[in-house]
Amino acid sequence: MARDYTKIKAWQFADQLAMEIYKSTKDFPKSEIFGLTSQMRRSAVSVPANIVEGSARRHQKEYVHFLYIAMGSLAELSYYIRFSKEIGYLKKNQYGILDSQYQQTVKTLRGLINYIEASSKSKV
Repeated sequence: MARDYTKIKAWQFADQLAMEIYKSTKDFPKSEIFGLTSQMRRSAVSVPANIVEGSARRHQKEYVHFLYIAMGSLAELSYYIRFSKEIGYLKKNQYGILDSQYQQTVKTLRGLINYIEASSKSKV
């Protein structure tokens, strides 16, 4: 039986971050709709989606694999957030909110990965 992803804190934070990215990018220039806006949204949604996919996997190794993919998408999103601030697409307060949510998400996801890897090693 699959894990209930809605109870996974890392998913909850990633889901909130993805929603905030969608809200924040709606005012980006229309010329960015197929560029930065699309890239940010894609990477933002990829984080919770990979947590969901991993949580449906039977084996811990597969689960962790998808969590690492989520971590990669989160790192990519971090760059886009910073870049958007630097070129003036994000206001200072928007950046602060997104960065705070990013930090919370990455910390929680890293903790989940560490926990699963440690519990897998103790079973060997």
